[in-house]
Amino acid sequence: MDRVRWLGRVGYRDAHALMTAMWEHGDDDALLLLEHPPVYTLGVRAKLAHVLVPPASVGAELVKTDRGGDVTYHGPGQLVGYPITNVAGGSNATPRYVHSVEQLVIDVLADLGLHNATRVADYPGVWIEDRKICAIGVRISKGRSMHGFALNVDPDLAMFDHIVPCGIRDKAVTSLAAEGIRASMADVVGAVARRVGGDRRDVNWQHTPVADTTITRKPPWLRVPANMGPEYRELKRTIRSMDLVTVCEEAGCPNIFECWASGTATFMINGDRCTRACGFCLVDTRKPSGPPDPGEPERVADAVASMGLRHAVVTAVARDDLADGGAAAFAAVIRAVRRRSLGTAVEVLIPDCKGDPAALDAVFAARPDVLNHNVETVARLQRRVRPSASYARSLAVLARAKAAGLKTKSGLMVGLGESQDEVIATLADLRSIGVDIVTIGQYLRPTADHLPVERWWTPEEFDTLRILGEAMGFGRVQSSPLTRSSYHAGEAAATVKV
Repeated sequence: MDRVRWLGRVGYRDAHALMTAMWEHGDDDALLLLEHPPVYTLGVRAKLAHVLVPPASVGAELVKTDRGGDVTYHGPGQLVGYPITNVAGGSNATPRYVHSVEQLVIDVLADLGLHNATRVADYPGVWIEDRKICAIGVRISKGRSMHGFALNVDPDLAMFDHIVPCGIRDKAVTSLAAEGIRASMADVVGAVARRVGGDRRDVNWQHTPVADTTITRKPPWLRVPANMGPEYRELKRTIRSMDLVTVCEEAGCPNIFECWASGTATFMINGDRCTRACGFCLVDTRKPSGPPDPGEPERVADAVASMGLRHAVVTAVARDDLADGGAAAFAAVIRAVRRRSLGTAVEVLIPDCKGDPAALDAVFAARPDVLNHNVETVARLQRRVRPSASYARSLAVLARAKAAGLKTKSGLMVGLGESQDEVIATLADLRSIGVDIVTIGQYLRPTADHLPVERWWTPEEFDTLRILGEAMGFGRVQSSPLTRSSYHAGEAAATVKV
């Protein structure tokens, strides 16, 4: 296996979007390991009569999916593994592949001290006598696999009483814990990862505070001269006169003088207060003062037209207080700019909208020229850097945008304690779901209350990341100490064709 990723707890729809994109765009082998919130999934041959209670009555979702098999349960305490891998063809390709997945689980259980795991004729999965401990459900298309296994570590086994598990009425369900094996989820993930090999990267198992080891003195390549010439002042007057907000100011971007002097700005909609408190961001995190301003989309469009922008960038604070996470405002701005400035490309840098498919689809349907959503940092540091977000969800947002036929873009900061290998692994994850453009820049600490800078990456190291990213197949890698999401955005978008 080339890559192994422990993603923590991931909603089923997010995981499916990510897995599908990796099946569609990836050319290597990857294994996604995760837990789901409570969900019953219906395979392509499932009978609805095998769902015995309304799922919502027991705190679970019900989702139809495209794997084989009948109905099963996923939830906390169950390790789900999704191998996305090339499968050799020929006769009996699917049974042979299912057999290999079963054998992997049998070997892992033996490693954990459970030595009587076996197969049962005519019943896919892994069994302890007549008790099922691991369900198997796969799909193979175009010689590549999706879905995989669900191994019961220590889930609430009562949740299986509300269905006919896998359509089998006369056999019980068990778990490692029920069989007397005291193994944590981390133990089981480790056992699987050792068996399959490959580059393993984990989302934090838990967030632990770190000592402040910040380096305060900036190197010379990060010292930006202030250039408050006439173009800068004119743009500032335009923004003030239209009562608009820019992320350039709110986030303390070091490129503000260069970009404003060239007549470029990134507009921030939905107010200036964010409902999340990421450890790197200067944007105000007080409670939002009210609903989005309905006149804001037209004012943004007026500003874009008056400035004569060829490429307009629009971002927003996270608005978890809104049912759609602020998605409708993005769509309205795109439409307003298009009405006023037909030749202007519109790039949006969106929050995750909690992964809500309807909210994301509203943005996608407006057809932005570039759909940007940042992963921000490597998998291991996600919960420390942006505790209200999710690495898997961010990848899923980008995967859904790509599936909608959009040009996709993401970015990350360095200097928060990550290694070069971790950055390269993150780039591999982004490329495996078809991301077209990536930005990489140095993290700068906004205030002493924010996360410390642990290292200054050199210009030469940024060049190395650019070369490695380009070799992976990204259409554009913008990598330098001062790169930010919108830096040279128009130039990057113009060079990438989809």
